[in-house]
Amino acid sequence: MKRDVVKTGQAPAAIGPYSQGIVIHSDKLVFTAGQIPIDPAKGEMVDSDIAVQTRQALLNVKAVLEAAGSGLDKVVKTTVFLADMNDFAQMNAVYQDFFGDAPPARSAVEVSRLPKDARIEIECVAAAGG
Repeated sequence: MKRDVVKTGQAPAAIGPYSQGIVIHSDKLVFTAGQIPIDPAKGEMVDSDIAVQTRQALLNVKAVLEAAGSGLDKVVKTTVFLADMNDFAQMNAVYQDFFGDAPPARSAVEVSRLPKDARIEIECVAAAGG
């Protein structure tokens, strides 16, 4: 799968660890359900710290992608739902650790409530397979 980062001065520059757009050269995609910060081994929500919750939500996304034969390196778009936009900077710091220098396109929105009163939920679209 070929994945190209879109970067243009004709649109606003990214203001965080995400790309303006991603072009994939594949017709097989994986769409994940929103993942909240539940530890799958315990079946319980992790600590309420936003950094801890972001990390667990991304580990859960990673596990779903790997089960589908994909991976974080094949993600083309994420949507991050935050219970409090004041958590944005801390979420960004953890998020960047997972996606590095060529992050996927991303939207981040504040919502009034998330399942199980999580502070974050993350979903994504990724290329499947090779």
